[in-house]
Amino acid sequence: MERERQFISQSLRITKNNFLWGVATSAFQLEGSPYADWSTWDSIFNLNPKVTNHYELYKEDIRLIKNLGVNAYRFSIEWSRIQPSENYWNKDVVKHYQRIIDLLNENNITPMVTIHHFTHPVWFIKKYPWHTRKSIEKFKEYVERLIENIKGVDYWITFNEPYLLILGGYIEGCIPPGQQDLNLAIKALKNILTCHGQLYDMIHLINKNAMISIAHNMAVFAPWLTWNPFDRILAKVAKRFYNHSIIEGFMDGKIRLPIPFRKTIEVDVPIQGKLDFFGINYYTRVHMRFNPFKKLFVEFRHKDINGGGLTDMGWEIYPKGLKKVLRYASRLKVPLIITENGIATKDDNRKIKFIKAHVDVLETAIQEGIDVRGYFYWSLIDNYEWLHGLDARFGLYRVDFRNYRRSPTRAASFYSYIIKSRYH
Repeated sequence: MERERQFISQSLRITKNNFLWGVATSAFQLEGSPYADWSTWDSIFNLNPKVTNHYELYKEDIRLIKNLGVNAYRFSIEWSRIQPSENYWNKDVVKHYQRIIDLLNENNITPMVTIHHFTHPVWFIKKYPWHTRKSIEKFKEYVERLIENIKGVDYWITFNEPYLLILGGYIEGCIPPGQQDLNLAIKALKNILTCHGQLYDMIHLINKNAMISIAHNMAVFAPWLTWNPFDRILAKVAKRFYNHSIIEGFMDGKIRLPIPFRKTIEVDVPIQGKLDFFGINYYTRVHMRFNPFKKLFVEFRHKDINGGGLTDMGWEIYPKGLKKVLRYASRLKVPLIITENGIATKDDNRKIKFIKAHVDVLETAIQEGIDVRGYFYWSLIDNYEWLHGLDARFGLYRVDFRNYRRSPTRAASFYSYIIKSRYH
């Protein structure tokens, strides 16, 4: 540990007593579900239907969380387990998730629950996909019943990364529902954000103490070739589309979606001010390259410019970008929480360096006056990574997917030391 201690000896200290140090997961990525759309989408679930078997081993995993010394845990509730068919509500599954929440609270670990983390019951995505208006009412019916039955949670994330859901599910067609239609994509995004606005009001009526947000993935965008005017235009468009438009929507109720070499699309969404904090998922910087043979003339690329390296998924490691996105998101004038930040690597040293570098940037941002209230590392344990299978090792704890055995990485000890060095 001495080498790891030296890594943070020069670090500034976060002194806020209400700071949330946590880890993040999602239910489907840990436990799968035979009733979810993704189970029919990816054949890997024929061989690994239980993924990490977290559904049965949740007590063991909460012990791992407790051993880390974190004071918060972000996780999701798998909708398809609760409503495997449209007119059936599985009370036992609700009780299962309630036991997780109760155990977290008993151990003084603040639960942060994500209601929608990419997956849907198969019946929903077939009958009420997000581009249809009925999707709003169907999802609201589910959430209202869920909130009325779940106790002990104040922090709620309505949707995880809705823009990625739209880009993957409605433009690229690489994830459910597999559409490739810009007009349907705009309808789906409007419905999802409209749903957030209505859920914000509904949850507050049920729980006066609720803190509600969306978890929005933010990246830094740069031109592939700085001398190429088309690359520069694409980087600017991507930044406004992906990072800025949802923030502007929360500020004035209108999202403005610039489309490369087309007219900007404006959509009214009832989300102005419907935010108690803003969740930011940050991982990387992306370089934009003009390619006339690609959809919307754009190609996404990664390259190691500053020597930080690339992750096992090929993403550039760019800690400085965290402050850039925090600075822009601070325009919202609400507290910010880093709801995801992590690295896919089998190398413990790289994982330690990644955490150290990003926490350093986080602390300088706080010192400069940016109101950040939490940091959640992704992920507690290795899991299923959308479209990348089981090889993207984000976990502080390794998982042997043959026998579900967990084993700590040295990064787990390092993250634990970071937390203890600031509050104990």
